[in-house]
Amino acid sequence: MNDITDKKLILELEELRENFNNTADKLIKDIKRHDKIMAQSDKRQQKDYDTLQEKLLEVEALNKEIEETQREVVFTMGAIGESRSKETGNHVKRVAEYSKLLALYYGLEEHDAEMLKQVSPMHDIGKVAIPDSILNKPGRFNEEERAIMDTHARLGYDMLRHSNRVLLKAAAIVAYEHHEKWDGSGYPRALSGEDIHIFGRITAVADVFDALGSDRCYKKAWEDERIFKLFKEERGKHFDPKLVDIFFEHLDEFLAIREEFKDHF
Repeated sequence: MNDITDKKLILELEELRENFNNTADKLIKDIKRHDKIMAQSDKRQQKDYDTLQEKLLEVEALNKEIEETQREVVFTMGAIGESRSKETGNHVKRVAEYSKLLALYYGLEEHDAEMLKQVSPMHDIGKVAIPDSILNKPGRFNEEERAIMDTHARLGYDMLRHSNRVLLKAAAIVAYEHHEKWDGSGYPRALSGEDIHIFGRITAVADVFDALGSDRCYKKAWEDERIFKLFKEERGKHFDPKLVDIFFEHLDEFLAIREEFKDHF
């Protein structure tokens, strides 16, 4: 009886072992198949990821190209505006460099200072709508001519203000506010103090410094000492006093820029 029981037990154990082995083999096959599927899936995912990265790089490169094109267009438009009044392209280059230098010393972030450098050449873009007879008049304006000339600030703003581009929105501010004065006696809106956007206040200093030191159809270039005297007198009147202080504290750097981008006739 014990022999029969033992044999039966052995048969059951062998059957269990066979079932276990079959089940284990099936599990091993399933695991291997799963690993193979996952490996293939990982490869597909990696391929998709690599493709996505390539597309992102293409988009980034395209965005950079668009931004560069915008900067070139902005600078070219600014240069066109200046050329109509018989000023050289180097005027807008100098104003751009002065503006960035002032912005950085004023405490603006590098990104904002660089943006101002890119848009400051557009400060007089409104002049494209001013008649040549006024724009290039060799003598002083009469009251009517002055009123027409002064419209260039608003004209420039109106040309640019509808754009959704950050660069052109900034250019619109510069065009609109670079003739405002710290004491409120400027135009077109008689803004004063910090109500004038910092981009307008900085461009005012950069533009006037370069304009006074350059030959124009209506005047000869001023001597440096005469320019410096005026800047000291206009501190807190025409110009933001902090910007005038920065100008004199770093005068050598401004003069170096002027020399680097001097006009060649």
